[in-house]
Amino acid sequence: MNIIAIGANISREAADESILGAWLAEAGRGQAEACFDLGVAFSTGSNGAPCDLIEAHKWFNLAAARGHEEAGHCRADISEDMTAREIAEAQRRARQWLAEGRQRAA
Repeated sequence: MNIIAIGANISREAADESILGAWLAEAGRGQAEACFDLGVAFSTGSNGAPCDLIEAHKWFNLAAARGHEEAGHCRADISEDMTAREIAEAQRRARQWLAEGRQRAA
C-alpha cells in the first residue's frame, strides 16, 4: 500500500513539473495565457510551483503586456502584498526574460 502512495506522489510531482514545463515553453513562444497560468501557479503555490509573489508578478506582468486583461488585475491584487523593492525585482525579472530573447515583446 505504501508503494502505491509513493508512486502516486511521484506521478503527481512529475505531472506538476510537466505542466510547468509546458507553460514555460508556451510562454517562450509569447503565449499570454501560459504567462497568466504561471502567474497563478506562483501566486498560489500550485501545480508544483512554490508560492513566490515576485515570480507571480513577473508572469502576470508579461501576460498583461500581451493583452491578457485579467493578468493586469491579478498583478495589481498581489502588488498590495508586496514591497516596492519586491515589485522592482519582479519588473527587473520580466525585463530580463524579454532581453534574453525568451519571449518577444508585443
